[in-house]
Amino acid sequence: MGRISIVPLPGSGGVDLTRVADLLGDVFHRPVGIAAPLASIDFAFDASRDQYASRPVIAALLAARAPGMERVLGITGLDLFVPVLTFVFGEAQLEGRVALVSACRLANEFYGIPTDAERLQERIEKEAVHELGHTYGLVHCQDGLCVMRSSTYVEEIDLKDVALCAECARRLAQVRV
Repeated sequence: MGRISIVPLPGSGGVDLTRVADLLGDVFHRPVGIAAPLASIDFAFDASRDQYASRPVIAALLAARAPGMERVLGITGLDLFVPVLTFVFGEAQLEGRVALVSACRLANEFYGIPTDAERLQERIEKEAVHELGHTYGLVHCQDGLCVMRSSTYVEEIDLKDVALCAECARRLAQVRV
């Protein structure tokens, strides 16, 4: 069984990565480690949008994936986008090896409200499980509490559990890597 590796990216300093690793280990039943940080993702910066394109970052994480690393999760504090959307909380390769999460729009201060470190941590954890779930073939779920439910607004993330619903957990258990 391979490991899941969390790669800290610029701006991830306020996130308790050990807590994220513990949760991911519990959900995905695999060992989880924290890798050396990737110092820069400036190669993905789009000046016209003042944001970072998520797909080049995913490609860089894939290229840097060490042998034995079953999955890689990058966590950044920088604002991410894909060309067809204004922003993304995260992105993943469906049935692939790499997922990416951004804390930028998960933080209260992005919306001009007081900082809440615990709420930010919970949101990061939910998005980490959600995006890694995609790498194991899980798609968006209709269960309103399932962590695999699609979220367009940060308030929708707050309404979800950090856990998979019974059906998504069953599907995950059937995955062979």
